[in-house]
Amino acid sequence: MTTTPTPDWGVEDLDLDSYLLRIDHPRVDPTPQALRTLHSAHVRAIPFENVTVLLEGTPDITVKAVAEKMVGQRRGGYCFEHATLFAAAAEQLGFTIRRRIARVSPHRGGPRTHMMLVATFNDTAGVTEYLVDVGWGAQMWQPMPLVDGVEVDQAGWPRTLTPTELGWTLWTRGDDGEWEPDHEFDDLPLQPVDFEMGNHYAATGARSPFPGKLIVKQLEPGISRRLIGEELTVVHSDGRTTATPFGLDQLGEILPGFGIELDHDQLAALRAKLG
Repeated sequence: MTTTPTPDWGVEDLDLDSYLLRIDHPRVDPTPQALRTLHSAHVRAIPFENVTVLLEGTPDITVKAVAEKMVGQRRGGYCFEHATLFAAAAEQLGFTIRRRIARVSPHRGGPRTHMMLVATFNDTAGVTEYLVDVGWGAQMWQPMPLVDGVEVDQAGWPRTLTPTELGWTLWTRGDDGEWEPDHEFDDLPLQPVDFEMGNHYAATGARSPFPGKLIVKQLEPGISRRLIGEELTVVHSDGRTTATPFGLDQLGEILPGFGIELDHDQLAALRAKLG
């Protein structure tokens, strides 16, 4: 017997049609193929960014708040916002979704500050589960089946999964060809407050990268564009990389290229924060 209540994720607070218009995707039936196209459409359309963290501190990660920001204002966000939004849309479409928290850089003892999702399908072949990770720093283009050793191309960068005693580890192949762990997650049931705690640390923690510098990322097949601190980097999947320093006075020109439109006051506040 358990006294833990059934979580209320506020799924109904999302206007599904507005979200689908935002990512330029039609309504679909809940199939693995539809999950793949929804995942890539979301990542393509909505940037990964921490402007709210820099200007306001800990973001509100309720469905109502993230929908107003990422759909209504056409802004981006970081993992807790991306995963919250995608989960609400997927569940309205009929997908079976579990919200989970991952430990970042587990080999270095990193914190449990990454929100990701698990989607489950039941058919005649049995149960199939997928890691859904639209908020992993604009690095995951499509879902990954939870299968030991599966290797999936993520817009030009391979990733794999291996099981742990309680869950799974996501790995990426480094420039030296060796696999390195990205994050590690288990399948323990969670409540909204668990994500609020991780979100607060990600937005305010002394070891978190988000409260101290601008981080904006966007992914296209074969191209990863990254705005980190005061450097714009474009990385191609074939290894070609260009890095261009920029000044804070150029933010008004650079951010729209990532799909982020800030008003005059927001730009001034961001420059003051970063300067």
